[in-house]
Order: sequence, then C-alpha cells, then structure tokens
Amino acid sequence: MTNTTDSSEAANPKRYHHGNLVEALIAATVEIIEERGAEHVSVREAAKRAGVSPGAPFRHFRSKSALLTAVAEQAMNRLTEAVASAQSKVDSADPIVAFEAIGQGYLEWAISNLTHFQIISSRTLIDFDASDSLRDQNEAIRRKMIDLLIQAQQQGRLAPDTDFDHLVLAARAFVYGLARMAIDGHFPEWHPSEPPSLAARRALHLFMSRMTNSKTQPHEHPEVAYGDR
Repeated sequence: MTNTTDSSEAANPKRYHHGNLVEALIAATVEIIEERGAEHVSVREAAKRAGVSPGAPFRHFRSKSALLTAVAEQAMNRLTEAVASAQSKVDSADPIVAFEAIGQGYLEWAISNLTHFQIISSRTLIDFDASDSLRDQNEAIRRKMIDLLIQAQQQGRLAPDTDFDHLVLAARAFVYGLARMAIDGHFPEWHPSEPPSLAARRALHLFMSRMTNSKTQPHEHPEVAYGDR
C-alpha cells in the first residue's frame, strides 16, 4: 500500500488518513452495502465516501470485484478470530467439543457481521480463487475440522468407516444453512419460541450430539459456553 497522497486527498480528508486508504475504502464499501446493497457498490462511489479523488482507489482496486474481495478478506479475518475465540472457551482436549466450537464461532460471526457474511458467501461478487488470504484461511479451518474428526475417531467417538470429507461438508452446510435462516428471518416461522441466535446454537449442538457414537456429548447447554445472545 502506498503512503503517497495526491492534492485532492489532502484537500478532502473526509475519512482518509495518511497510509490508511485501503481500510478507508473497505469501510466506505461496507457502508454502501448496508445502506443500498452490493449492487450499488462502485470504486468511484467508495472513493467519494472515503473523501479521496476518483482515481485514487484504482492504485489498489482495479474493479468492483477487487474491492468486494477485500471486504471478503476482512470478513475471513474476523471469522478466523471468531472461531479461535470460540475454541478458546471450551475444552480443547475433547475433539468433538472443539469441532462444535468451530461451528458456534461461525454462527456468532455470521449473525454479528451480516454484511461481511453476505459478501463472502457470494462467489459471484468476489474473486475467491484469486485471494491467497481467503483460500489459505478457509483451508486452515477445513483442515482443522478434519484433524479433530480424526482425533475423535481415534478415541472411538466416530465410526471406523467415517467419511471425513463428506462429514465436514455436511457440518459446513448445516451451519451455513442455520446462519442463512437466522439472517433471512426464517426462525420465527420454524422455531418461534427462542431468539434465532440461541435456536441456531442449540440446533448445532443437537447435530453434534447425533454425529458421535460416544456417550460423552458436547456441552448440555451451549448458550452457557457461548453466551445467550
């Protein structure tokens, strides 16, 4: 990222600070999405919101897709932090509990970061394959899930013939679906007795308890470990 500002940037420092143009443009883009939707995002509009000259962003983002990919990278960083935080709150020696924590961290991140979830979820808006950050962090989470399943199998918690790749896919689809339902407002129709975030966490806990053939199950009350929000 360059540390050079042009005269227009210096004359109109609405939100831009020296050396922080990329962050300012990402913040402006998130604002546009929250107010008007992703279809209204443009590099020039982000520049206007950030208070810089129309041409300034093109040193960093040559297209709308590149700008939205940067938003997705910010989202992935936050997701990685949320997963790590959730795992730090549980017994890391229990692979099933640690596996569930990944899903609980994902749910908390998604429900708390609606715009980021929307952007990173749409492969039509971002260039996922072109981003080393997105690919590497996504693969790190997937690999961690498989490693935990292997540990659980070695402890006799999973069947010997468990297909780890498909189980990870099923777990990912289940959590993604719960997040999507919560964000899109479906829970009042399907589970009106609890707040969506709590209902989603409990549904994930139920999924986990049925996934293992061990008598030792994850937390009886996931809202205690992850907060009743």
